[in-house]
Amino acid sequence: MITLTLALLCLFAFLAGFIDAIVGGGGLIQLPAMLILLKGVPVPTVFGTGKVSSLAGTAAAFRHYAGRVPIRWRAVGVAAGVAGVFSFLGARVVSHLPKELLPPLVLGLLVCIAIYTFWRKDFGSIHAPRLSAQREPLYGALVGLVIGFYDGFFGPGTGSFLLFAFVGLFGYDFISSSAAAKLVNIATNLAALAYFAYTGQILWHVAIPMAISNIAGSTLGAYLAVRHGTGFVRILFLVVVSAFIVKLSLQVFG
Repeated sequence: MITLTLALLCLFAFLAGFIDAIVGGGGLIQLPAMLILLKGVPVPTVFGTGKVSSLAGTAAAFRHYAGRVPIRWRAVGVAAGVAGVFSFLGARVVSHLPKELLPPLVLGLLVCIAIYTFWRKDFGSIHAPRLSAQREPLYGALVGLVIGFYDGFFGPGTGSFLLFAFVGLFGYDFISSSAAAKLVNIATNLAALAYFAYTGQILWHVAIPMAISNIAGSTLGAYLAVRHGTGFVRILFLVVVSAFIVKLSLQVFG
């Protein structure tokens, strides 16, 4: 591995970890960089190598959030468990369904999310859980099922969808939603990583330095999110969602 290439991969892993720790969407940065810089490497191996970095950074961000923001462990734990199972199932059926149908649907959903968040200035500003103790785990299971399967099958935007779901359905603020999303993402990343590791599709000499860089970026991102509060997270959320909209628009209409 050329030193310059590895250094660039670590830089993009750091940036991806920073963004992902706050609002999700680190894949917008890390995956395209890996596909460009790791020319000749099979795409599944690129995905598997990237999952090591993503999992390490997500775990580091969650560790920072866990002791500093409120987490509804029962609901979020159910969502994480179900998401892990359905992420694995999504990965298994990915070759049997027309994947090209998803980008237009995802684009439409992201546009709706962006408009709603711009319109509702107070969206995610107050932490006021609205579901009963009995209903929260049921909603958590539903969120885990839908978004977990989506993450295993397609993936882009998973962190942003989770953030929006925890704010919109559960009534959490952006900070608590970001922490909850990290735990669910850990489960989906673990499920995918288990598959890639079992099939030998990981370049460990690349994955480990990238993982260390991603941890550094994630730790910094989580620190700034907790320090600057929901307003900071809301603005960055809108920036990332807008970037996804542009990216998918070019893919769908270009």
